[in-house]
Amino acid sequence: MSDWTAADLPTFAGRTVIVTGANSGLGEVTARELARVGAKVIVAVRNLDKGNAAVTGMTGDVEVRKLDLQDLSSVRAFADTIDAVDVLVNNAGIMAVPYAQTVDGFESQIGTNHLGHFALTNLLLPKISERVVTVSSMMHLIGKISLKDLNWKSRPYSAWLAYGQSKLANLLFTKELQRRLDAAGSTVLAVAAHPGYSATNLQGHAAGKISSTLMSLGNKLATDADFGARQTLFAASQPLPGDSFIGPKFGMAGPTGLSARSPLASNAKTATALWDLSEQLVGVGFTL
Repeated sequence: MSDWTAADLPTFAGRTVIVTGANSGLGEVTARELARVGAKVIVAVRNLDKGNAAVTGMTGDVEVRKLDLQDLSSVRAFADTIDAVDVLVNNAGIMAVPYAQTVDGFESQIGTNHLGHFALTNLLLPKISERVVTVSSMMHLIGKISLKDLNWKSRPYSAWLAYGQSKLANLLFTKELQRRLDAAGSTVLAVAAHPGYSATNLQGHAAGKISSTLMSLGNKLATDADFGARQTLFAASQPLPGDSFIGPKFGMAGPTGLSARSPLASNAKTATALWDLSEQLVGVGFTL
């Protein structure tokens, strides 16, 4: 553990980084800091107006491109625009929202937070040279993967349990991706990070007045987006073993370093089964 901050970032000159959901919050800070140290940053966002507004406050080589993770045709179209990338940061996400479906019929949280990024990563994998960073959450601790009902078709919907499932899926995806990269002899790394609890606009879309009120109160005690993004930036830049999970030492806050995960997040059998199911659902598989 260390008192590492974004000020300690090494140069990213000559490297290209994609950051999804970089129009606000953690993603915006991540993109801003990587551009500051010389990266060419592609801000991949659903709303181009918000993306363009966000990059006005950034210095360096920053480009905004359209990416809607809730629409697989948009994911494929975006991937087709990329020739080469060094680091992919799977940052975009939604949290504890009311039940909804993506364009392709997936429950919106698993569809956005996991399946959209799963498809994006696999489509880009032959073009990625260094690492894939996926932003998870300590809320993976409440998650459980239902391989029989991943999209909440038959069980009563719970906004928070659906969020927990999607964040657990992020960690299982990282584990299985690293296993496959190793088996293929690739030097690309798959790592994950979580911000602790940072006050961003992510909390503003939770289902129900009680959840929204509690999170508004919680935001008064939370760390800021700069602190939360610090965990992602560490994961994107520092020498790490594959399948590392980076976060604050004390869960919510503290020095940045390796973070604990739930036993379910370490289950290799579930990770493989989830990968196979995800391939079937999105029609995209491991491409190395």
